[in-house]
Amino acid sequence: MMKYLQKIGKSLMLPVACLPAAGILMGIGYWIDPSGWGANSMIAAFLIKAGSAIIDNIPWLFAIGVSVGMAKDHDGTSALSGLVSYLMITTLLASGAVAMYKGVAVEEVPAAFGKIHNAFIGILAGLIGSSCYNRFKDTKLPNWLAFFSGKRCVAIVTAGASIIAAVVLYFIWPVVYGGLVSFGKAILGLGAVGSGIYAMLNRALIPLGLHHALNAVFWFDTANINDLGLFWSGADGAVRGVTGQYMTGFFPVMMFGLPAGALAMYHTAKDSKKKAAASLLMAGALASFFTGITEPLEFAFMFLAPGLYLVHAGLTGISAIICTLLPLRLGFNFSAGLVDYVLSFKAPMAVNPLLLIPIGLVFGVIYYAVFRFVITKFNLKTPGREDDDEEEELKIELANDDFTAIAKQILVGLGGASNIKELDYCATRVRVEIADYTQVDDKEIKRAGVAGVIRPSKTTVQVIVGPKVQFVHDELKKML
Repeated sequence: MMKYLQKIGKSLMLPVACLPAAGILMGIGYWIDPSGWGANSMIAAFLIKAGSAIIDNIPWLFAIGVSVGMAKDHDGTSALSGLVSYLMITTLLASGAVAMYKGVAVEEVPAAFGKIHNAFIGILAGLIGSSCYNRFKDTKLPNWLAFFSGKRCVAIVTAGASIIAAVVLYFIWPVVYGGLVSFGKAILGLGAVGSGIYAMLNRALIPLGLHHALNAVFWFDTANINDLGLFWSGADGAVRGVTGQYMTGFFPVMMFGLPAGALAMYHTAKDSKKKAAASLLMAGALASFFTGITEPLEFAFMFLAPGLYLVHAGLTGISAIICTLLPLRLGFNFSAGLVDYVLSFKAPMAVNPLLLIPIGLVFGVIYYAVFRFVITKFNLKTPGREDDDEEEELKIELANDDFTAIAKQILVGLGGASNIKELDYCATRVRVEIADYTQVDDKEIKRAGVAGVIRPSKTTVQVIVGPKVQFVHDELKKML
């Protein structure tokens, strides 16, 4: 199960790489016009909208990215299948569609269906699309249906599987979502502990997209709390020293904790991968600090190291408990980053905003220490620590850069095109699924100038090429 989650995590790295761009664009936009959401500046509005085009469509990115990443040969057909699955599930379970099925007004449809566009559904669609692709891409149909043979039948099969998934979700999704709302209402009277439980679950449920259910209870008026609205308006119902307790605890985490955790991940990355890890982690850390947009950083490790993500959720809960007990109240319009922190100084219900600085610094130290300890103690595969990135292999240089000639020689050693069932590659190796292992000649493969050959099983061969592996893989794929 853990290996499967890590594989999903690796497949998410492609869409996750898009998120830092969104964080930077939105961060600059909100910095230019923090109070008007872009309304008072054309440049700010342009930047915010550009960033939101990515952030608001994370489920689409995940559906495509997971489907491609989990496909055995990373073919674009799988991406199309993931998108088909996502479109079908979200369309079939949209509030308007559900209202039609039930024969009621849209207003009477459970609120859960209004939150069907989320990361969990995107990942689920990607898994459905890739599973259907892997299983049916080589399907051979009778002559009268030959046009739909092979990869052309994948989208059709995916559509059928997605309908089944939608039917299951039709019954399950409202129960899960409604249960979380009821749970949120049940912990309202627990004071600081309740704040901590909410904050912990807010982070823990992000991978499933279900944190919206709890947000509706605590930030808005689902249960007559409206913590966010009352903090900024000071209207009837606001209580100084109380209002804002369900937002304050996120500031130490987003402004100090997560950036410090990113630093710990960078310091524990392999030396050969530090530069690559730094580009991803630094962009995510800056987005978290300035704007409170945490997805670029959290999705970079939540599936690669789910245990570490649970630690992060627990630390967020502790932050909320401590901040609730202290004479400190902050709030946000967008998220708990520097921009909203500065704006909080003038909010009607703000209490001792400067107290955040020492608290945040302490949490930064705690995050760094805890993250570094957990990563090294349990050898977690955070960015830059993946198994495939062996340092010695990344230093390998091919004898020449004639990738076509190298690929031809490797193909000869593998027993020819007819002996290859599947072809893939990682950071340094060409990975091949073969039909007959007796046809593989290691000496012939090594004549191509590669570093070595590994046979993990009777059906698998790995050719160690080095960091230029993609070009050799691409030539092999052309030959097949």
